[in-house]
Formats: sequence, structure tokens, C-alpha cells
Amino acid sequence: MGAEGFELGLNTFGEVATDGDRVLSDAETLRLIVEEAQLAESVGLDVFSVGEHYREGFTDSATPVLLAAIATATGRIRLGTSVTVLSTNDPVRLYHEFSTLDAVSNGRAQLILGRASATESFPLFGYDLADYEQLFEEKLDLFVRLQREDPVTWSGTVRSPLVGQRLHPRMGPGGIPTWIGVGGSPNSVIRAARYGLPLMLAIIGGRPQRFAGHVDLYHRALDQYGHSAQPVGQHSLGLVADTDEEAAETWWRYWQPVVRQVARERGFYKPTRERYEAEIDTGALFVGSPETVARKIATMARDLRLSRFDLKYDVMHLPRQARARSIELLGREVAPRVRELLAEEPLHV
Repeated sequence: MGAEGFELGLNTFGEVATDGDRVLSDAETLRLIVEEAQLAESVGLDVFSVGEHYREGFTDSATPVLLAAIATATGRIRLGTSVTVLSTNDPVRLYHEFSTLDAVSNGRAQLILGRASATESFPLFGYDLADYEQLFEEKLDLFVRLQREDPVTWSGTVRSPLVGQRLHPRMGPGGIPTWIGVGGSPNSVIRAARYGLPLMLAIIGGRPQRFAGHVDLYHRALDQYGHSAQPVGQHSLGLVADTDEEAAETWWRYWQPVVRQVARERGFYKPTRERYEAEIDTGALFVGSPETVARKIATMARDLRLSRFDLKYDVMHLPRQARARSIELLGREVAPRVRELLAEEPLHV
């Protein structure tokens, strides 16, 4: 994809914001997210995506409902998920939710399916973590067939069978754009290629270039399965501010306690200032002025042959003013600068 077709989007996990010294309520944060999606559209960004989590401080537990609210408040920007935990969703219900979203948004719906790095949904909805892989594999097969076949006859072990089933409202022919989110597993890369689905790389730490081998594997596997070329995207965290110093200090203040908690829960790296600065310089944090962030995105686009980059712009208690400024700068300054840089030096092939 050329520079003109390169897409930039936003991801939110619905993390509660602050306004001055006051922490917003869950309801206020949800209304803020709708406003932020409107802002994203007004500054020319391409996609606005919402995650799916079930934990304190996150408000994205009913993603299709929130996206439908955004659909009524916007008219152009595409609407999707930064992750849908397919393992603990029912594919039939998911199809209905997103075919409805696609209809009310006039064809703007899409989603990213993942197996989940956060696993709270498994006990919440009565699933066994021991079935993690089988749940995703069977449900992905069904969801893809629901989009591509009409009627559908299907049987498996994770839900009741379907016999000649037609769903309404129908998606358009072939369904809606459905990406597979990958956090590093080669098997997940091959699975995406087997179904001929686009690949979204969730890169939250370390040098993003280490995923170049996954991208090569993906393109080889697409060819071997007889599928046409599909887009590759990257999801990473960050903040755009007027200066590098402002961005680094603001993000550190709110990102550091979150990563410290994640380190205790999952064995993630401890958020030292030295490690933080390394993540900004050469790692997976996109924190800085518009020029700094644009140059880093353009580098990743070339090195990983990306056609899309999504910035996760919210982190727990980040002030609403900083969130808004980041969105404004991403759309008005970063996006055009990225396309300018990519036009000067095309994507690596």
C-alpha cells in the first residue's frame, strides 16, 4: 500500500480519565470516549477502535454498544475493536452485534479478534482456561463461515451445531474487515494466513523490528494457502504532545504505575526510567512530539511493511486534556507527516 493509503487510527481500552484533580466516573469516561471519537474524525484519522476488558478502571466491557453510540455521533471514521476476546464470545451473537453496527454506521464496522492476554472474561462467562486454544480455533472457524456462507451448517465441541442457519441483519458479501490480533505466537500468524485475514501486531514492549520474521512468515503462509496479499497493522501505546519533553514526562507519570501493577501480575518488566527511555528511543512506546512520533511510525511502516498503525492513547487517569491534545496532534500533524515520509522513501518489500 502506498503512502496515500496508509491508515492511522486510535485504540482505547476505556481507561478512566481525570479532569484536574478529579477522577471521572465510568459514565463520564464513556461519554468522553464518544467525544474523543468525534474529535478523531474531525482531525482526519481513519479508524477508532475500542477494546474489551473486565477489570477495575476499564469501561470497555460492552464494546458493540459503545461503538453504536459512536456511530450515531460520527459519519465517516471507521469503527472497530482493538481486541474482541473471541474465546469467550458466542460467534452468532457477535455476528449479530457487528452486522447491526455495520448497518447503523453505513458500512463502517470492523473488528480485531484475539485470544486474550487478560483472562478475566473466562471465569466471568464460565469458560475453562484449559480450553483456551480450542475455544478460539473453533469459534474463529464458525465466525468466518458465518460471514462468508449463507446459510451455514456447522458443528463443533464448544457450542451447539447450526443446520442451514441464516442470520439477520446480513453483512455484505464476504462480511466486514476482520483482523487477527497477534502478540507474538507464530501459530497465530499462520492461523490468520490460513483464513486469509489481515494481521494486527500487538507490540507493547521491546524493539518492534523483532516482528519482521512474523511478517515474512505471514506473507509466505498467505501464498502457500492460496490467498491474496492482506494488510498488516501495528498496535502500540503512546502519547503525542507539543514537545518531546512534555510527552515523556506526562506519559511516565501515568504509565509507570500501570506497568508496575502489570509487572506484579504477569511478570512484565519493571518500569525503570532507563527502560522507559529505551522504549521511547528504540522500543514500542510512541511518545514524543509530532515529528518524533511521525518518524518512528514511518520507520516501523517500512521495516514491518505496515499499511496501518493504531495508537493506544489512553492510560489510567491520564488527564482528558492530554488525551485530547494527543488526538489532535496525531490527526493534524503526525498523520500527514507520516505519509510525507513514506512518499519520500517507500515501504520495504
